[in-house]
Amino acid sequence: MEITGHNVEKLNDPTGIIVGDRYEFFLNIEVPEDDELYSENGVLLKVIYAVEDHESRIALYQFIERATNEVLDFALEDEEEELVNEYCKQHIE
Repeated sequence: MEITGHNVEKLNDPTGIIVGDRYEFFLNIEVPEDDELYSENGVLLKVIYAVEDHESRIALYQFIERATNEVLDFALEDEEEELVNEYCKQHIE
């Protein structure tokens, strides 16, 4: 899996219930054809990224088929999760 670009938006919590800041990332990813996650329609990775008191983490993520917006039931491998976490950390607003 390779991250080729992204869109990010800081989420607003009008209730004040959530501690810290949340960011919604849509990561453009390339997946090799021999990977079970591969889709001819392309795949996005939606990530909710949490930042609280100098700590940051992936709060939630979903793989989404680009053409249909269908949520795909796959999990990140440990090294992929590390890659995504570092990418998001470097690209928060």
